Amino acid sequence: MTGLVVLIPIALALGLAGLAAFFWAARSGQFEDLDGAALRILIEDDDPIP
Repeated sequence: MTGLVVLIPIALALGLAGLAAFFWAARSGQFEDLDGAALRILIEDDDPIP
């Protein structure tokens, strides 16, 4: 029972930290161009690597 007293606040703190990290990433523009990274691999380089 005493383990739950310790683990529940830790789990809540980690969940809130993850939620805060998600909102920070969304506000800073990390999710703006989702298709660009997927299509960038299809672009051919002009100079081939020797």
